[in-house]
Amino acid sequence: MIYVIRHGQTDLNKEGRLQGRLGLPLNDYGIKQAEGLRDSLQNIKFDHVFSSPQERAIQTAEIATGIRAIIDDRLDVFDLGEADKLKKGEVIMKGVVPDSSVYKGVEEIHSYIQRVFEFMRELAAEYGDREVNILLSGHRCTTGCIGAYFEGIPEDRNILRLSSGNGEYKVYNFQNLTPSK
Repeated sequence: MIYVIRHGQTDLNKEGRLQGRLGLPLNDYGIKQAEGLRDSLQNIKFDHVFSSPQERAIQTAEIATGIRAIIDDRLDVFDLGEADKLKKGEVIMKGVVPDSSVYKGVEEIHSYIQRVFEFMRELAAEYGDREVNILLSGHRCTTGCIGAYFEGIPEDRNILRLSSGNGEYKVYNFQNLTPSK
């Protein structure tokens, strides 16, 4: 089984700001959320724990499992470029991402999806036919993208609809995989 968790709350989440690669560690409430995940997942023996390189994701994974996370850059948060840390209501968006014609350094959404899907394809090739429990710790965009890997990309292309809330998780099974494009 694949357990996909979204990191607990940070002060930037609390303030309603976009949080990308300039994000903050968990705040006190985020630590409580990670501890809540630990309580919810306490009966699961995890064979592998992978995380985004962002501190908030690593903290959440390690608090939730008690296992040192393996960092994989392909699980990193979507790069918001110059829009990172800005208030959500002030950012000029193009669909669900900041407008790259306004903000320098915004990652291209197709490239983002491809890197997360590449990680998932490698995971499926390595572990898809085994009885293992794997925890993946990431972000709103990461959990949504992994959801799209299993469920398919929504018609409106908004993978964020498949994401988890802060400190929440979803469970997937490689055997129930919908082929992703």
